[in-house]
Amino acid sequence: MFEIVRIPALSDNYIWMAHDPASGETLVIDPAESEPVLAAARERGWTISQIWNTHWHPDHTGGNAAIKAATGARVTGPAAEAAKIPTLDATVGEGDTVRLGAHVASVWETPAHTAGHVSYHFADDGVIFVGDTLFAMGCGRLFEGDAAQMFANMQRLAALPGSTQAYGAHEYTLANGRYARVAEPDNAAIAERLADVEAARAAGEATMPTTIALERATNPFMRAASIEQLAERRAAKDAFRG
Repeated sequence: MFEIVRIPALSDNYIWMAHDPASGETLVIDPAESEPVLAAARERGWTISQIWNTHWHPDHTGGNAAIKAATGARVTGPAAEAAKIPTLDATVGEGDTVRLGAHVASVWETPAHTAGHVSYHFADDGVIFVGDTLFAMGCGRLFEGDAAQMFANMQRLAALPGSTQAYGAHEYTLANGRYARVAEPDNAAIAERLADVEAARAAGEATMPTTIALERATNPFMRAASIEQLAERRAAKDAFRG
């Protein structure tokens, strides 16, 4: 198994850095900014060799250029958004594979938040980097896609083994949990998880990554029974101020 490090950035972003001891390779996923990433790598004596982007938004690509300049890292991202990510060296789409040492990840196209969003699934390692598609108890806003696409994403993710670790890019769990309690007021698992999240955030602890099993039980978007219900819940969450 490779080692994964959480790097907080901006106001609520998480940058993920993965290191494979066997090959010595280090990968950064969605660097919002460069300095905390370069500092984390220096502290550990790691050399960054790759950057993977899930989508074009600046809070996921803002560190690309400086990290690339400092390390020579190769940048990979979604082919459908290449025009919006000028630092890309390689583009990927559905069914492509990328590697961290001997660890192989399949590329999933997961549009909805953006039109070309991708996720990176290390099936043998039980890990998926989901960018802004899946959050703990939530999903990404539908900026460039629609509810049908997000519903398909949620169903595909829900079919993964429950132990799969899902690494999303934001600390949104407290707000997501408060909405989830309203969306499913009779769901005891949501109430229990929200209490745990409130305690964790009060202590300054992170709540990501999550697991697919937890999301199946407590995520109102993954639990939506239809495209229409997901659309209703997404619109309600966008307006929610609880």
